[in-house]
Amino acid sequence: MAKEHFDLIVIGSGPAGYVAAIRAAQLGLKTAIIEKEKTLGGTCLNVGCIPSKALLYSSELYARLQHDGKEHGITCTKLTANFDQMMKRKRDVVKSLVDGVSGLMKKNKIAVFQGTGKFLGPTTIGIGKQELTANNILIATGSESISLTFLPFDEERVVSSTGALSLKKVPKRLVVIGAGVIGVELASVYGRLGSEVTIVEMLDHICPAMDSEVSKSLLKILTKQNMTFHLSSKVQEATVGKKEISLKLDASELKADVVLVSVGRRPYTSDLGLETIGLDTSPQGFIPIDGQFRTKIPHIYAVGDVVEGVMLAHKASEEGVAAVEIIAGHKPAVDYMTVPNVIYTHPEVAAVGLTEEEARNAGIEVMVGKYAFKGNGRARCSMETDGFVKIIGEKKRGLLIGMHIIGAQASELISEGMIAIQQRATVEDLAVVPQAHPTLSEVIKEAALNTLGRTIHA
Repeated sequence: MAKEHFDLIVIGSGPAGYVAAIRAAQLGLKTAIIEKEKTLGGTCLNVGCIPSKALLYSSELYARLQHDGKEHGITCTKLTANFDQMMKRKRDVVKSLVDGVSGLMKKNKIAVFQGTGKFLGPTTIGIGKQELTANNILIATGSESISLTFLPFDEERVVSSTGALSLKKVPKRLVVIGAGVIGVELASVYGRLGSEVTIVEMLDHICPAMDSEVSKSLLKILTKQNMTFHLSSKVQEATVGKKEISLKLDASELKADVVLVSVGRRPYTSDLGLETIGLDTSPQGFIPIDGQFRTKIPHIYAVGDVVEGVMLAHKASEEGVAAVEIIAGHKPAVDYMTVPNVIYTHPEVAAVGLTEEEARNAGIEVMVGKYAFKGNGRARCSMETDGFVKIIGEKKRGLLIGMHIIGAQASELISEGMIAIQQRATVEDLAVVPQAHPTLSEVIKEAALNTLGRTIHA
């Protein structure tokens, strides 16, 4: 049987892979995409970003009606959370978007192959008994959850984020190991629905990638939401009994009905046959690349979670697009300074650019300003007064080099900081641009004014 040949084969159909495939097709490349799972979209769409946000929104709506409804003049009698319906809605949202990706593949005439793609040679990929060849190959296989050797996943009682998004009922006692983004988001879902939530974290703070001031504020807010934190603590051993799970910490013991292990993710590079073509990975499993996303084999590229850098869907998509544009002879670039990081707790947290600590450690003389949401009219109207906006400016030239938001709609507000940094705007630019009144975005303007020592509403 003749091998089918393509200009580009993409391995993996997550946010890096399917977006790259579409861009390649737009550029006139005959493109194929390979996906080992039954549906397209990768971790983010099927068992990550999208389903978690669906559950976060449903649970937040329930919690807000519970806690704020009376103040708003909304009286709910016998308010209950139908967990089965929340899960059904989550599945419906995922299916609609998965179907959308499939439709985009057809629209762009991209050949889709289901199965595990494995290198048989530098230009040949095997999928079962089928073989494909290509001028260029893009590895975009994403990442997988890291388990603990003494507490392996069964995805029912000891769960990764995947299992946590498919529980059959709300656990009475949930212990989360790891206070990173995934840990605090899923803790929020089940805490709102009635779980007794305890989070164990090795470090002395939560969400370590965030600005320390923001991290401390989020810890206080989540503690008020009845989450218990064991910081500077490590789970030493675990016993999974018939009725409960016992976790031994450094100086205490916890009991749980469900344990979510959220200690990080590792690149998915096993079973790809990389050894066949002499493509080595780092000790952490990452595929080394140059500044053009090329591996040491010039026609093989890698992007997203399988390469060094933050594991974010939008970062992966940008890299995927850039890689295929390079293949097509263009000269794109990914500006990592403008890649945002978001935590979808309540309130949300979002950041772009440098933290204050990063800037100072880099020897940059900074100017820093803040403004709290409690001083904002729109925030008071919606009872969303927790949090603040923090601006980091480079003092010498006045450039904006960092924006950090903990507060309502932070995930949307952060786009102003992303564009400002990309356009090399100054803090003064943010301070003088008019903001509609009353809006939450006025907090950004006030924070910029505060950075310059000209706060109006304080």
